Formats: sequence, structure tokens, C-alpha cells
Amino acid sequence: MQRRAAAIYVAFFLVVGAASYSLIATAEEPTIGFENPEYSLSQGDTFRLGGQQYTATEVVTEEEESGGGGHGGGGGVTVTHSATIAWTNQSALYTETWDNDSTVTYEGDDWQVVVPNESDPSSFTLRESIDRSGILANDTAADNETVTRDGQEFVIVTENNSSTLVPANEYFPTPAEQQYSESDSLPLDGNQTRIDVASDAVTLSWNAPQQNTVEVGNHANVTLDGQTYLAHFPTNTTVVLTQDFEGYNAQTNEIDSFTEQKNGLWGITILSGVSIVFLIGLAFLPSRY
Repeated sequence: MQRRAAAIYVAFFLVVGAASYSLIATAEEPTIGFENPEYSLSQGDTFRLGGQQYTATEVVTEEEESGGGGHGGGGGVTVTHSATIAWTNQSALYTETWDNDSTVTYEGDDWQVVVPNESDPSSFTLRESIDRSGILANDTAADNETVTRDGQEFVIVTENNSSTLVPANEYFPTPAEQQYSESDSLPLDGNQTRIDVASDAVTLSWNAPQQNTVEVGNHANVTLDGQTYLAHFPTNTTVVLTQDFEGYNAQTNEIDSFTEQKNGLWGITILSGVSIVFLIGLAFLPSRY
């Protein structure tokens, strides 16, 4: 190849490569942004939605450095944004179920839950649980186990080398009982509960405040009071909530288009550089003539 022709082609590719690289260097990459978001929040800010007050309890930005891949690749920094939004439901529904014939702890004592053997019971009984083994262990005159005679339970008490069978219902104290019906209100941990009795269990329900939180990341959706918002972090300490999903989609499409065009310009720049090197090499090959 004549060196003069090679010089012309080199100049051409040099101009093309320089022009494409110039466009890469001067192009301003589009970013996500919203002019009038519904809410702009920093940590500790509150807002109201549907009569409920919400608080941005945390607005956090974390940066994590990653090392190289072991083949000459450099590390990088991964930035993660997150926000925690909290609110209090002043009348949340709580329930607790007591199975029939189970032992529950109520007001510091153990009680047996007794539901009448009926198809549609409307009441139940809490019967005090008696620690029979403890009572027998503390009585040196009584055997540690009860015995059954003709279907009746007895305690063997030995005094003056003489053993006596004492009916268990006479030996052990009579358990205390508390009876409740569905029209009653049973106090539980400071709450007045409603009672629902079924044949196999008792359900207690009450309303009390409940703390709720939800965590949302950058460009993730969050639903509050039945409304869905997009979370965006314009700064490391601010999160905005917006329902402009159409604007967000348009901006992401613009960013994708920019990235595609930038990659194309990089391809032209690299190809021009390779072509210049190739042409220079051909121009200086020794001639056979």
C-alpha cells in the first residue's frame, strides 16, 4: 500500500475516532428526577396519608467496596439506598386461642381450659391447675403416687405404721374456677377481650395499637394505605415518593437509549484506533519489487 494513501486513510479514521470520542467525553448522561413528587422525606420527617401519619424513621445509604476479579480487573463501589417508613395502627386486631383441655397461664397462675361438651357452647371455665406431685412430695406421710381402686382415685397416707386410703378429691384442695360466657369481657394483659367459644377452643380477641414498618429500596414500589408509590433517592439523605410511573419509565428508556448510543460510539472509537494501527503497519511493509 502506498504510504500516501495510507496517510489519507489514517487521517480519516483519526478524525472519525476523535469525533466519536469527543461525543463520549462531552455527552451528559441523563438521570432520574422528579420535579413535583408527592412526598420528599429526610430521616425523621412525617407525612399524612388517608388519615394515617407515617414517619421516615431511617434514610440510609451504604457503600461497599469490591476487590478486583483476580485477572487485572479493578474493584468498584456498590451504593445501596434504603428507607424505613413506620406507622402505628391504633386499633389493630389481636387474637389468642386457648384449646379445650389445655393448660394456659393467666394472671400469673396455670389454669385448665374446660369447654362444655356441647355442639354450640357459649361459655367456658378456667379451672386452677393443682400441682399434685408437688403436694405429695411435700407430705412425708403420703406416697408419691396415687392409686386407683374400683375406678376411684386414692392417696395412701401412712401414720403410726398404719396406711389409709384417702379419696383424692378429699386429700387435694378443691381447684378454684372462673367461668366466662361470650357476653363477658375477659381482661388479658391490660386488654378487655371479646370471647368466642367453640367446641374445641376459646378465641380471645381485642384491639390495641400496633407498630408497623416497611423498608423500600431505590426505584422500588411501596404500598401505603392502598396506594402504590415509587421510591427514588435524589441524595444520600433524601427519599421521594411519587406516583409518576409514566415519567419514570420515559426517563429509564432515555437512559437505556443513551447507554446504547454511547456503547456504539465506543465501538467506533476502538475500531478507528485498530484501523489506524493496521494501516500504519501495512504502509511500512517492505515492498517485493
